[in-house]
Amino acid sequence: MTKIPFFITSASAGFPSPAQDFAESPLDLNRYLIQHPAATFLIRVTGDSMVDAGIHDGDILVVDRAHIVTNNCVVVAVLDGEFTIKRYCQENGKIILKPANKNYQDIEVAPDRDFEIWGMVTYALHKVL
Repeated sequence: MTKIPFFITSASAGFPSPAQDFAESPLDLNRYLIQHPAATFLIRVTGDSMVDAGIHDGDILVVDRAHIVTNNCVVVAVLDGEFTIKRYCQENGKIILKPANKNYQDIEVAPDRDFEIWGMVTYALHKVL
């Protein structure tokens, strides 16, 4: 396990702030990103149906199976044998999987479909360049 330096000060994404002490402490990304190690997995994203939620093709998602899924959270689900990443919504007693891209349509999960939620997405890691 590699510990990566973590600067105590934060960096402004607006106007630059005066330099502060650059003291650093090691940061274990596992401790920062993973709340329930035995119930957490990573999965790579393919496609662009969730771009408006900040989830892009090629991103790596941290998915926690121990979190209680709530309305409007982003989940990894299996629908009819295929993985999908969508917002989980319950509306009028129906389960609806909603994309975060206007080019895609909502998916209503009919009772006769094979459907299982694998976990809630807690972090999306993506390359900036």
